[in-house]
Amino acid sequence: MTARGYRAWIGHPARARGDVRARRRTRPVTVLAVLLLALLPVSAWSLDTDQDIVVHVQMDGQIVAVDVDCPVDAPWSVVWEVLTDYDHMTQFISNLEYSGVDDRVDTVLRVHQKGKASRGILTLRFDNVREIELVPHREIRSRLISGDLKASDFVTRIVEVGARVHIVNSGRYTPNIWVPPFIGPALIEAEIKKQFGEFRTEILRRNATVHADVTIQ
Repeated sequence: MTARGYRAWIGHPARARGDVRARRRTRPVTVLAVLLLALLPVSAWSLDTDQDIVVHVQMDGQIVAVDVDCPVDAPWSVVWEVLTDYDHMTQFISNLEYSGVDDRVDTVLRVHQKGKASRGILTLRFDNVREIELVPHREIRSRLISGDLKASDFVTRIVEVGARVHIVNSGRYTPNIWVPPFIGPALIEAEIKKQFGEFRTEILRRNATVHADVTIQ
């Protein structure tokens, strides 16, 4: 091919159209790569610190189903104390800006919480009031009364598996915002794993404090 012919081939309209089509085909791949890169710090953080906390998130239309199994090396009493410490929860759960018990009748509480959960490209602000029914040292039953979700029902149980205590949480909620069906569940899993990791950190901290006090005495 002569130099003139090569220049003509490079500048040919069909060639240009081919280049445009190629660029268009790469756009979805580029977007997907950006989303995956946004997940990398989350996945790495979770694997490094909380790999034994198992979280499963599934979507059925708009409904998000969540199952969590979080092992913890601490007595039942300390686990229960932390899980039900709503008035001080902002001190150890990072996505909470406010948490408090508005009303209490025997073992039924009305709890108001608000904050912001952010993971990668997904940010969710929440301001919810829940009815909490306590079955002392065994179960925490939570039902949405009002707030930013359409519905939410969860049960948290403290169980013993072998010689180890496990926090088992399961339930379903319906958000008011659209959740991406592929990236969304992964981001939600990472946020929930982080939250239960923070619960466990506080449980272990308090348990260590109890042991230290006993030793000093």
